[in-house]
Amino acid sequence: MNELTDTVKPAIARGMRLQWEPAQEAHVLLYPEGMVKLNGSAGAILSRCDGVRTLADIVADLERAYDTSGLLEEVRAFVTMALEKRWLELRA
Repeated sequence: MNELTDTVKPAIARGMRLQWEPAQEAHVLLYPEGMVKLNGSAGAILSRCDGVRTLADIVADLERAYDTSGLLEEVRAFVTMALEKRWLELRA
């Protein structure tokens, strides 16, 4: 996969559902064959992947929310991995 540009718009893939699971105190990604329990960082990133916001928008929002900077490469790497696992898809 080519490196993602800052203008891609990731979204939760069709057939998947992201939700907060109080019993597990974590976001989970549900799909027909099962579920994936996400760590806090993964949940924070995936919850912003709505197919409207660009990668740059998602990074800026995370940096504001966590009062930090320099998250672009880590977020890009996670989104790339999530695309490879088909948790995410790109929208136009």
